[in-house]
Amino acid sequence: MKRLASLLLGFALTSITALQAQTAAQQYVDQQATQEPLKGSSWGIYAKDASGKVLARHNEGMRLMPASNRKLITTGVALHALGPDFRFRTGLAYTGTLWADGTLEGDVYILGGGDPTIGTQDTTIALKADALFWKWKTMLREKGIQRIHGRIIGDGSSMEGNLEHPSWEYDDMGTYYGTGGNALCFYENTIDMAVSATQEGQLIQLTRVYPETPWLHVTNFGVTGPKGSGNSLYLYTTDLAPYAEMRGVFGVDRRPKIESTSNKYGALTCAYYFWKNLRDTGWEVTGGYAHVNRAGYIQGPDFVEVGKPGTPIEIGYTESPRLADIARITNERSDNFYAESMLRYMGEKATGIAEYDSCLVAESVVLRDLGLDMDQINLADGSGLSVKNWVTPEWMVSYLEAIQKSPSFGAFLASLPKPGEGTLSSINFPGSERVRMKSGSLSGTLCYSGYILDGEGKPAVTFSILTNSSLASTSQVRAVLMRMVRRLME
Repeated sequence: MKRLASLLLGFALTSITALQAQTAAQQYVDQQATQEPLKGSSWGIYAKDASGKVLARHNEGMRLMPASNRKLITTGVALHALGPDFRFRTGLAYTGTLWADGTLEGDVYILGGGDPTIGTQDTTIALKADALFWKWKTMLREKGIQRIHGRIIGDGSSMEGNLEHPSWEYDDMGTYYGTGGNALCFYENTIDMAVSATQEGQLIQLTRVYPETPWLHVTNFGVTGPKGSGNSLYLYTTDLAPYAEMRGVFGVDRRPKIESTSNKYGALTCAYYFWKNLRDTGWEVTGGYAHVNRAGYIQGPDFVEVGKPGTPIEIGYTESPRLADIARITNERSDNFYAESMLRYMGEKATGIAEYDSCLVAESVVLRDLGLDMDQINLADGSGLSVKNWVTPEWMVSYLEAIQKSPSFGAFLASLPKPGEGTLSSINFPGSERVRMKSGSLSGTLCYSGYILDGEGKPAVTFSILTNSSLASTSQVRAVLMRMVRRLME
């Protein structure tokens, strides 16, 4: 009888221990699975500690859109494959004849090498445009070039293929977050436009602010809407021709603002601003500015093809910031343009082709070498803007564990924001300084993946929470997901 009582007591203690062993996170996950705001949506979570113990799971094998959690893969693979100290190079070259008196009878070329930071708004990591141009002018002087009887030509043709992934939403392609590029960009290939309401039912006030793009014809169809109608303005544009239309509604009660839109002609813009800088600082440049189009022909601002470029003689090059710094900005502010530039460069370097299919093949080779199974997921672009990116929470955790073995993991971990920074600026809770994670959001989609660190700054917990097709507000879903993260910390 005593033995039976002992067994029953042992069973009861085991049951209590098992209940306690079901982590606070798992208990909360189970509770939320049938409640709003996650009820009816597609979502999953997977979390493990450093010993391999599963702390929480729900639909961990379900394929879901990661949104900008995709950047975790892009930046990690780039840092692993290229190294944290890698720098993009932009070359300066010329064609024609250089005479003894310093006159170049020919063209100066800006040879793009994939640097996404040329003319960037973020001067905390990159030079201002004028400072970069000063370096280029110094190269010209050191070569003996004092005046240019020819053109300034921007050449981004070393990266071929579409500027954007074809699965991106059409209206997204006219926004700052939906802009793409080839090997030469300027100002992250965006154009700032000032918009303000007028009278209800009348066209909005629309003014281009920066950069100047004198070749681009913009037609304003934006309408001032009634109170409460919000802002549905989109720039509809294409790289097929220098024409764009601003469409949509801007509520009469909205304050004036700057809309950051897409610029399809980054190489031409770069050439224009270097040409303008030369002219403004007293240089003689007689031939204007141009770019090399996707077909390999030189086009000026009139977009008439005027032959193919010659074989330029390189003068020198400038370098981008370190890849580690670019990756940090990419993950902290969730910069789509930087992410796509990394993916495109990796594809060009590995296969010689910057088409998206080739880029993804190159990335998959690296991921397989890290031990990842690529047969159960689908990757489409580098930023997560495509709705054709599908991963599982379990796969994301496997990736975040695998990348810890990379020599570049320290730079990768340092690139991840903590609550209060970048896209996580609205998140704050006790102990949040131990969290390093990336957010991801699209319409109805909110995701968080990353690490909870121990006292030595090493990953103690690796987690991924992916939610899709939610009808609740972002703030409601975020509150639930952050409670899951807090319980993982327990």
